[in-house]
Amino acid sequence: MSLDSLIANTIRPDVRSDKSYHVPDASGFVKLDAMENPYQLPEDLRRELGNRLAEVALNRYPAAAYGPLKERIRAKLGIPAGYDVLLGNGSDELIAIMAATCAWQDRRAVMLAPVPAFVMFQRSAQVAGMDFVGVPLKADLTLDLPAMLAAIEQHRPALIFLAYPNNPTGNLFDTADIEAILRAQGDRGLVVVDEAYEPFAQQSFMPRLPEFGNLIVMRTLSKLGLAGIRLGYMSAAPSLLEQFEKVRPPYNINVMTQAAAEFALDHVDVLNEQARLLREQRTALAAALAGVPGVQVFPSAANFITIRVPDADSVHAKLVSRKILIKNLSKMHSVLTNCLRVTVSTPDENAAFLDALRASLADRS
Repeated sequence: MSLDSLIANTIRPDVRSDKSYHVPDASGFVKLDAMENPYQLPEDLRRELGNRLAEVALNRYPAAAYGPLKERIRAKLGIPAGYDVLLGNGSDELIAIMAATCAWQDRRAVMLAPVPAFVMFQRSAQVAGMDFVGVPLKADLTLDLPAMLAAIEQHRPALIFLAYPNNPTGNLFDTADIEAILRAQGDRGLVVVDEAYEPFAQQSFMPRLPEFGNLIVMRTLSKLGLAGIRLGYMSAAPSLLEQFEKVRPPYNINVMTQAAAEFALDHVDVLNEQARLLREQRTALAAALAGVPGVQVFPSAANFITIRVPDADSVHAKLVSRKILIKNLSKMHSVLTNCLRVTVSTPDENAAFLDALRASLADRS
């Protein structure tokens, strides 16, 4: 048997030609490439959480409805009265659930998003069998509303994804532009506002769910300081959420994640204080970067900052040689030429990055 022939006969051509999502090894690096919260829970809470997790019944399946966890999310995270949440194994699973639900079998449905955007939008569309249409941002990284409205009219997308703030650019799209997109979609399709970085933006469309029946708001606990437990949630009109619930895999949230999330939400004030510290550090880091010759700083409402440098490939390589790991965006899209993205971290790690960046820019060899 030829494995090459077997793969050619069974695996989709677009999958065969694609590459796996790559996560670089960060061992020994100052890790500033993944928008993680650098702060752990305080030691006393870590001990208490350890005791809580020790009591979890690992021999049993999770409670399928996740009632106590959903109750905490509704109470602590600003879900409108009368609205529920659907939980996912990170935002990635929620995106996949929405794509699978909206991928009609008798025709190619369309997913639309501004680009550059979170890479899992396009990947999930591909895997679900949808066509992905990307509408480029303007040169200043703001939303091109006329182009978006024209694309909506031309392609009639089933799903539009708008990251708010946007990843990888960090900026918030104009509220009026998002309202215009919601109205243009009407009852022809859904608009998903991805608020992964809401703790740092302090702006949200969640309270406006009752105003727009075609609106879905998606968030994650990853950026709030719980990236390791992989928990995303989304809310929408109850009749819409009911349809997506049919596609959600049973037991998709494991018991350890459920227990850890419930515990963390009981102490959400600690996580909110960490987010406040990171917002302060974002302001300080942006100001410091603006003072570095040759660096252009883009506005950010997230926990990362996107910058442009004279030669991103060279600077990135030199940062890696100095054990600083950030994200090179320069090959992602033409509007990101020579752009790098750095996660806002602790004062010490931010200072280490700034020192390495200055040295890398000064090193012309």
